[in-house]
Amino acid sequence: MEQTITGAEDVRWDLTDLYADVETLDADLTRADEEAAAFAEQYRGQIASLDAAALAEALQRFEAVQDRVGRAFTYVYLNWATDTNDPERGALLQKVREAYTQISQKLIFFKLEWTHLDDDHAARLIDDEALVGFRHYLERERLLKDFLLSEPEEKILAETAVTGRSAWTRFFTETLGAMRFDLDGEELTQQLILSKLYETDRDLRRRAALSFTDGLEKNQHPLTFVFNTLLADKAALDRMRGFPHWIKSRNLSNEVADETVEALVGAVTARYDLVARFYRLKRRLLGLDELFDYDRYAPVGEADTHYAWDDARDLVLQSYGAFHPQMGEIAGYFFDRHWIDAPVAPGKRGGAFSHGAVPSAHPYVLMNYTGKVRDVQTLAHELGHGVHQYLARQQGLLHADTPLTTAETASVFGEMLVFQRLIQQEDNPQNKLAMLVSKIDDTLATVFRQTAMNRFEHRIHTARREQGELSAEQLGDVWIETQEAMFQGSVTLGDHYRHWWSYIPHFLHTPGYVYAYSFGELLVLALYARYLEEGAAFPDKYLGLLAAGGSDWPHVLVARLGIDLTDLGFWHQGLGAIEDFIVQAEELAAATSNGQAG
Repeated sequence: MEQTITGAEDVRWDLTDLYADVETLDADLTRADEEAAAFAEQYRGQIASLDAAALAEALQRFEAVQDRVGRAFTYVYLNWATDTNDPERGALLQKVREAYTQISQKLIFFKLEWTHLDDDHAARLIDDEALVGFRHYLERERLLKDFLLSEPEEKILAETAVTGRSAWTRFFTETLGAMRFDLDGEELTQQLILSKLYETDRDLRRRAALSFTDGLEKNQHPLTFVFNTLLADKAALDRMRGFPHWIKSRNLSNEVADETVEALVGAVTARYDLVARFYRLKRRLLGLDELFDYDRYAPVGEADTHYAWDDARDLVLQSYGAFHPQMGEIAGYFFDRHWIDAPVAPGKRGGAFSHGAVPSAHPYVLMNYTGKVRDVQTLAHELGHGVHQYLARQQGLLHADTPLTTAETASVFGEMLVFQRLIQQEDNPQNKLAMLVSKIDDTLATVFRQTAMNRFEHRIHTARREQGELSAEQLGDVWIETQEAMFQGSVTLGDHYRHWWSYIPHFLHTPGYVYAYSFGELLVLALYARYLEEGAAFPDKYLGLLAAGGSDWPHVLVARLGIDLTDLGFWHQGLGAIEDFIVQAEELAAATSNGQAG
């Protein structure tokens, strides 16, 4: 089966901005280790006695060590991600991961001593003008004060994570990277086999789905074992730290209240009827008597348009630049300065990501570009992250990163800009319908599917703690039940689909992550509505939000743009916008011959 040429085949990133050779990397690790040791020698046991100016100086040194070791880890991770089956790259990754752990252990005391300060003393320091550049970091760290262990215990946990959780997640990624799926006599990677689910040929989609399932079944034992091991590992850590429930640590990391997350999940699951409504429409548009799981992403009409890499680049840059020239300029750096790795390649990590690296460097984007319209949206998504990460570098290492919830805002907003440009340029109602259906496909996947996956996670974490090790059959049962609840009978899930829980990396790499996608999408729908209301006044404020990084609480930052995240009914605004999309699709379908099919 001949693969489509996209023009992305030679678009590879240049990591020499991080390191030109391994010798320089080794020297940086040695220097970081020495700096961490000197830091510990000077400040261990002294944090409580520091005034605000001295604490600010200590934080600057702490930040510098983290930047240096973070640069090294970024390099080896990105180097490995493009060929996870290369043993030399894997060995280098592990070497630096172990060195990173050793250096981090020298710094653990700092967090512990800071969180052990009494509240009044800590509050006075936080309010001091000398610490304004570190204020939110200091506030955020104190959220964990009731869940930290002693320094020896924290060191043991950090040390054993290298051969525990980190090792298992690496094994999972390398296992998936090595897997090949037989389709019509050709061995395809995960990325290529899943891309067939977006083809117009229904039988090809069916065969691809069955081939993917066959590959997962062949690896069922190791994948199930990894899941069980990491579920048990998280349960043990939560128990030791005293977290009251499985997602508490993620909510704290996301700087969001449990009640807000519960309101989000409750609002989304209460509108599963929108999912069923859309897929019944799509079944009619495709002229099918029954919609199966492998039909969900089938293109309608011109949605199957192929985009060469240069076309995708131009579309994203024009969309970003029209919104704000600086956004277009920064996004252009990724192409012009070789900050993107775009082609599908053997052993390359699946999916896509933007890695923020460290403030002294710049972000990098990984893609697996096949030329589908969905790949264009993925490019827009990751460059949204990239622009956000680039702008937020000015906050310094301790304030540059945002919680996952608001981290998804820039990426989803970038997708929205590209979608609106595409659909506004289209005059043909059938093509416009095809684009709208594709957008709703992605929106439902971001909001409702991710929330259904959150329900899957909740069930398996709870079951693992109450029942012990789970079989592949039990995991498959929970997967089907939580997916069927979302579809409400509008999509038939084949028996093969029972295995599809086992390839999703977020469940293992970042437990509890997935609701952040729903959070980000619904927040963006509200922000985009603000943009339509305010017009030219909005883009500068939006870039200000991105440039703020993680320098304040998420609800404080978005409040500057007129959004109230503390309103538990807020999520219904975004869900209403999704319903509006579906109504538009229904009206377009009724006005075209496509709407008469089936």
